[in-house]
Amino acid sequence: MQDSSKPRQTRRSLPMALLRARESVMEEFRPMLNRHDVTEQQWRVIRVVAEAGELDATEVSLRASILAPSLTRMIKTLEERKFIKRKKDKSDGRRVILQIAPSGLNLIQDVSPESSAIYHSLEQKFGIEKLNALLDLLDELIAGK
Repeated sequence: MQDSSKPRQTRRSLPMALLRARESVMEEFRPMLNRHDVTEQQWRVIRVVAEAGELDATEVSLRASILAPSLTRMIKTLEERKFIKRKKDKSDGRRVILQIAPSGLNLIQDVSPESSAIYHSLEQKFGIEKLNALLDLLDELIAGK
């Protein structure tokens, strides 16, 4: 049992372990994103918008785990690069609706083979059952907040 008067060792700290795991995984994906001149955050936004088809910017912020002020700046860049389209919500002019643009879909198609190869490598290294179990546990952790 952990002595509550002392801080938990960082090696067994859940927040620290999640950050280290994220960095370990992203080391595999960053070179691919760099080759396509897309940041991690931009890629998350593109993926979330493409998956949804059309989505309110607030929901994109939540699903992509990006703070709203950062997303606001990013929308401009992604729109200039023609990866996404922006429009005002017809029922509420304050809301911004984002949708994937043809260039965004092309980027996803270009990146998909490399991304699939990285996922395949991770599956080979750790086993698909372990990765699925990890994803299920993370989903439970997120849902339990």
